[in-house]
Amino acid sequence: MLVQHMAALNNGKRIVLASGSPRRREILTMLGLAHEVHASAFEENLDKGAFPTPAEYAKTNASSKAAAVVAELAAGGGAGRCPDLVIGSDTIVVVDGRILEKPRSEAAAYEMLATLSGREHSVLSAVALFTPSRSEVRDKPATVFCEHTRVRFAPLSPETIAAYIRTGEPMDKAGSYGIQGVGGSFITGITGCYYNVMGFPLHAFTSAVARLLDAGEL
Repeated sequence: MLVQHMAALNNGKRIVLASGSPRRREILTMLGLAHEVHASAFEENLDKGAFPTPAEYAKTNASSKAAAVVAELAAGGGAGRCPDLVIGSDTIVVVDGRILEKPRSEAAAYEMLATLSGREHSVLSAVALFTPSRSEVRDKPATVFCEHTRVRFAPLSPETIAAYIRTGEPMDKAGSYGIQGVGGSFITGITGCYYNVMGFPLHAFTSAVARLLDAGEL
């Protein structure tokens, strides 16, 4: 577990979150992990059809986001010493083998929510951890993994979907809903990590960081 390492991490390590996601910032802050935010400039335009599984797609996105920040900071794009840990993450919703990310329009949000209505789907959150201060190959992650949670939705009427879209909540979230907001009222149950559905698999992350510390890689 990570809790016994928190004092050392917060006093001696520079930790960078390569994401502008307020949910990920909230989760790391809740954990008590001191970190700075440096949103990645990586454009998420990879060809989904080029990947054998949705998990591989999410892991490549997470790694690419973090690698872009590592390169930017190495080139002088940020103040301070070389980061000890750079965290990249990507969250997708998968139903019928189809990858759902953030909706580009209200019409797209409506279509996604109608697809999820009354069904079970998967939420996949990938995390890539880079250790630039320790690694000679700075563009490769020290570890990358993907957590999988099953989510069950109640049936949603057209009126419910339309009202939810009017709240604005769906527009910056994978699959067009947020479990930590109004969208949580649609969920009848989950199997797996709750924080994974928020966008960051807390237990898997802390376990991975603890392993890096125990192995002397961080």
